[in-house]
Amino acid sequence: MQEPNELKDEAVNETLAADEAEAAVENTADFEEASGGGEAVKRLQELAEEAQARTLRVQADFDNFRRRTQKEKEELAQYATSKLVTELLPVLDNFERALVTAPGNAESEAFTKGINMIFRQLEGVLKSEGLTAMETVGQPFNPEYHQAIMQVESEEHEEGIVTEEVQKGYLLKDKVLRPAMVKVSM
Repeated sequence: MQEPNELKDEAVNETLAADEAEAAVENTADFEEASGGGEAVKRLQELAEEAQARTLRVQADFDNFRRRTQKEKEELAQYATSKLVTELLPVLDNFERALVTAPGNAESEAFTKGINMIFRQLEGVLKSEGLTAMETVGQPFNPEYHQAIMQVESEEHEEGIVTEEVQKGYLLKDKVLRPAMVKVSM
């Protein structure tokens, strides 16, 4: 059973709620009269629709930004080692030159074998990062992969075929890291 004070408070609250509702209806009617009736409502609806459209555009722009940033992040991670690998390519070239010019006598055989082991180890590390040497000799000249430094006459190759590789070209994963310097038949 409710106390008399509680019943009185409920009645007061109901009366206040009814008064507030009536005042809101009167304010709306006053607002419509003062602002031209249905025109104000239409204008408010248009503003609401514009705000909704702007919100959707901002949300789409943000989604595109997020996707683009994610793609750039993945690309950066994939090619993060490219600068270091590029700087190591001359070292790799010098190892190859040293092995080609190594003397063939018995005294230097152990030294040459050690240099060869170091070269293979470096080559293995770079290969694990995605470095691969290009195969160029006998291939058609492709300016995306080859840098022609000379044209030579050749009886064994057709025109536009790489006849000799002067400096090796390398790919890092699927991207050209260094084009091969080549001689091309004419």
